[in-house]
Amino acid sequence: MSLVITEVLSAPRQLWRRFAIWLHARMPKGLYARALLIVILPVVLLQSAVAYVFMERHWEVVTYRLSAAVARQVATVVDVYQTFPDDPAHSQLRRIAALDLDMEVSILPKGPLPAPVTKQSLFSLLDKALTGELSRKILQPYWVNTSFTGSLIEIRVALEEATLRILVARTQAYASNSYIFFMWMAIASIIILAVATSFLRNQIRPILRLALAAEEFGKGRDVQFSPRGAREVRRAGAAFLEMKRRVERAIEQRTTMLNGVSHDLRTIITRFKLSLALMADSNEAAEMRRDVDEMERMVEAYLAFARGDGGEVSERTDVSAVLEELKADTERRGIPVSMKIEGEPVIVARPAALKRLLANLVGNAQRYGKTLEFTILNDGESMVVHIDDDGPGIPVERREDAFRPFYRLDEARNQDDGNSGLGLAIARDIARSHGGDIELDRSPLGGLRATVSLPL
Repeated sequence: MSLVITEVLSAPRQLWRRFAIWLHARMPKGLYARALLIVILPVVLLQSAVAYVFMERHWEVVTYRLSAAVARQVATVVDVYQTFPDDPAHSQLRRIAALDLDMEVSILPKGPLPAPVTKQSLFSLLDKALTGELSRKILQPYWVNTSFTGSLIEIRVALEEATLRILVARTQAYASNSYIFFMWMAIASIIILAVATSFLRNQIRPILRLALAAEEFGKGRDVQFSPRGAREVRRAGAAFLEMKRRVERAIEQRTTMLNGVSHDLRTIITRFKLSLALMADSNEAAEMRRDVDEMERMVEAYLAFARGDGGEVSERTDVSAVLEELKADTERRGIPVSMKIEGEPVIVARPAALKRLLANLVGNAQRYGKTLEFTILNDGESMVVHIDDDGPGIPVERREDAFRPFYRLDEARNQDDGNSGLGLAIARDIARSHGGDIELDRSPLGGLRATVSLPL
C-alpha cells in the first residue's frame, strides 16, 4: 500500500522535473537574452491579462447595451407597422426606419421563418446578447442571422398578415472598434521592448569587454582594459585588474629569481667544465664530461619548465614555418615526414614558446616513430596541429600520466633530450598558457597522435 502511495506522489514530481528540463533546454543561455526576457515577459503578460479582462468585460457590456438598443428599434418598427395598417406602401414605416433608426425594412409575404443559422464563434456573444434582448422586446416569432452577407444583421419578424425583414448594420449591435485598444497595447509593448533593449545592451557591453579581457589575459596576450558600466561591473573590472597586477608581479618576481638561480648554476657548471678541460684525457674524465653535459641539459629543462616563458610578448606567428623547420630537422635524421595545411596557418602566440611546444612534441615523435605526419587545421575559431607517428604509442590509461612532471613511462615516451621527464609537461604548460591544451590519442599511422588546440 505504501509503495502505491509513493508512486502516486512521485508521478507529479517526475512530470514537473521533465517540464523543468524541457523548459531549461529552450530558455536562452545568454545574459542579454535572459535579462531581456526578465524585463519584457512580465510586462507583456500583465498587459495581456489586463487587456483580456478589460476587453472581455468591455465587449460584453457594450454588446449587450447595443443589442438592447437594436431590439428596442426592432420593436418600434413592429409597433409602427401595426399602428398604420392602412398604409399600403408602408412609406411612413420605411421613412421612420431609414431616417430615424438607420434600418432597411421590407415587407415579405407571410410564410415560415428560415431554419436557424449555425452560429459563428466570432459572433457568439452578439448572438447571445441580441437573441436575449429580442426575446424580451418582441412577442412575435423572429429569426436572426448575425453573419449575413457583408456587415449587416438580418432580422425577420413573423406577423399575422406578413413578415417584416429588417437589415441593420452590425456595428449598431456589436463593439467593433476594440482593435484600437489592441493596437495601443502592441505599440506600447514595442516601445517598452526598444527601450529595454537599448538599456540592457549598454549594461551587457561592459561585461562582455571584461570577459574578453580575461580571455585575452588567459592566452598570455597584452590586455588594455578599463572598468566601465554599472557599479557592480566596475567592481568586478577593478578586481580583475588587481588580479592581473598580482599575477604579473608574481611572474616578474619568479623570473628574476630564476634568472639568479640560472646564473649561479651555470657558473658552477662552467667551473666544472674548466676543471675537466685542465685534466688529462682519461675514461674517468670523459664520463665526468658526459655527466656535466647531462646536468646542464637537465638544469636548462627544469628552468624552462619553471619559467614558463612568461616574459615573451605575443605576436603573429606562422605555425607552418615552425613545422617546416622541424620537418627539415626530422628528415636530416632519416625519418620521412609529410605535412598538410588547411586554412591560414597564422596565430597570435609567443613565437619561442610555440616553437618549444612543437619541438618537444616532434622530438618525442622522432624518438619512437619511423614515419611522421604533421597536420595544421584552421577552422576560424581555433588552430589545431596534429603530430602523428607510427611508434608504439601510449596505453589509454597512461596518456594523462604522460603529462605529469618528472613522470616516466616504461618506454620513457615523455622524456626530453635531457632525460628529465618534462617534455610533454612543458608542452602542455605552454599550450594552456595560450588558452589551449594538448590531447593524446591513437594515430592513424598506428602510433601516437599529439593534438595541440590553440584559440585564435
